[in-house]
Amino acid sequence: MPEMKTSEVAIEKTNLLGLSAVQLGDFFESVDEKRFRGTQVLKWMHQRGVVDFDQMTDLSRPLRDKLHQIAEIRLPIVVRQEDADDGVCKWLVETGSGGCIEAVYIPEGDRGTLCVSSQIGCALDCSFCATGKQGFNRDLTAAEIIGQVWIAVNALDGFGAQSRRRVTNTVMMGMGEPLLNFDNVVAAMSLMMDDNGYGLSKRRVTLSTAGVVPMLDKLGDVIDVSLAISLHAPNDELRNQLVPVNKKYPIAMLLASANNYLAKQSDKRRKITIEYTLMDQINDRPQHAQELAELLVATPCKINLIPFNPFPNTEYRRVSNNSLYRFKEILVNAGYTVTVRTTRGDDIAAACGQLAGAVNDRTRRSERYRDAALSRDEQRKNDLSDQQVVRIINV
Repeated sequence: MPEMKTSEVAIEKTNLLGLSAVQLGDFFESVDEKRFRGTQVLKWMHQRGVVDFDQMTDLSRPLRDKLHQIAEIRLPIVVRQEDADDGVCKWLVETGSGGCIEAVYIPEGDRGTLCVSSQIGCALDCSFCATGKQGFNRDLTAAEIIGQVWIAVNALDGFGAQSRRRVTNTVMMGMGEPLLNFDNVVAAMSLMMDDNGYGLSKRRVTLSTAGVVPMLDKLGDVIDVSLAISLHAPNDELRNQLVPVNKKYPIAMLLASANNYLAKQSDKRRKITIEYTLMDQINDRPQHAQELAELLVATPCKINLIPFNPFPNTEYRRVSNNSLYRFKEILVNAGYTVTVRTTRGDDIAAACGQLAGAVNDRTRRSERYRDAALSRDEQRKNDLSDQQVVRIINV
């Protein structure tokens, strides 16, 4: 009888990075260890920045050896870090498949805000956003989302007691629509707020959505974080053009869901942040400001005006300063608290709306936008040639 060949079966290791305290407890219990080991490992990863089991000195040697066999702490890979003149940092992060995503750190006084991505590309197609033009590949895992926070804190020496730059706030406003990656985003935000994780308060963790209403209806039942609505238009006709998901979930439905989210929170003083990107001659007219003021009367909110940041192949232009401050004045006079987002990091394409990463697009959307841009450029050249011919004839 021929001798049978044997081969070792590779054990798929569990990545502990994105697991919650409960999940870590379940994991340790499943391998015949005490649940409290999960809390110990959680602190090592997210409070001390330690990702090597051998350095976790309050774990026994046999347990560390076992973890090497069955588990890992696998971080996303930093391809490069770019530093802007104004202190903004941007990381291009490889996700292991389907391209790269970007995360951005924005310092301002004692505050340090990290803009975190939730998808490789974006499943939505907002017409004024660079990420949407890249198409879509896949959702990020909880480990890939919280890994961006770990990378930023580590790069800023934030795991050290004497760090001068800290991540004090996180915003789910990077690449992707967070509510379309609901479970992983909620898991990652929970780690951001866990006292044994990054310990951020619920007021300092913000989720921004373009308006996926069914998931927003569900959000308040599972987590309490600050909420921002990417509105960008005061009526459905205009918003349908700028934010196509509005065709499915129009403004009235979105605001009702947002108000319902607030109603579920224990602190009745909470407000929603309304994000409004201003584009020249598109949504920046006085009548738009007046319409917006009327629209939001029944919604407890503050308004954040964002000057449009140009990116390659876009047809939109940045709002003029005069139009920006006229728009703001109308809203302030109507009784709203209004802020203007300062453009930061635009010298490294890290400003709001400019994040693009490197997406292996499954939708071919990026190809269509490139073709459309080339077609526009060719048409402009033809128009210029025609104008020159007319001038010569006239001469």
